[in-house]
Amino acid sequence: MSKVDRRITKSQEAIKKALIELMAEKGFDSITIQDIADRANVNRGTIYLHYLDKFDLLDKIMEEHIINMRNFCESATEMDFIESTVHCMEYFESNYLFFSTMLASEGARYFRGRFLQFNIEEFKKDVDITKGKNDGQDEDVIVQFVANAYVGVVEWWLKNEMPYSPRVMAEKVGDLLERIV
Repeated sequence: MSKVDRRITKSQEAIKKALIELMAEKGFDSITIQDIADRANVNRGTIYLHYLDKFDLLDKIMEEHIINMRNFCESATEMDFIESTVHCMEYFESNYLFFSTMLASEGARYFRGRFLQFNIEEFKKDVDITKGKNDGQDEDVIVQFVANAYVGVVEWWLKNEMPYSPRVMAEKVGDLLERIV
């Protein structure tokens, strides 16, 4: 595996940060490659060296966060439910600008769908319809309900500038999810 030049990594990070900052200020459709280049303090050609266009750039940023969330979830499998939820909430907190732009604003409606699908896949692993309160229920309905509720609560938390710490939020969400899952 070849080592990536730190200058390339630094440029890519500046470009990604510039796009998210611009999206927090104005709609994605009105952002130009020149806007991104100016904010990132790079040439337009540098952006085109790494990305096809602003849509490719946004897609790469979203994909990176989905992969990071998946890795976060996998690393939290040894934790109890509350601790793993705290782990996820801390990830949202440390990437507040991205998630608040993608979820709490109309920044990128497509991301919400991908985020929801990611949560559907994760909650499918936890739902058991063979016993207890979910006995006889339809698994797809439960998973859709839980995943949509979770995404909605995360959106609310970000839109309201995280009024609770990740731990308190995880405990509140965990308590609610334990009633359902």
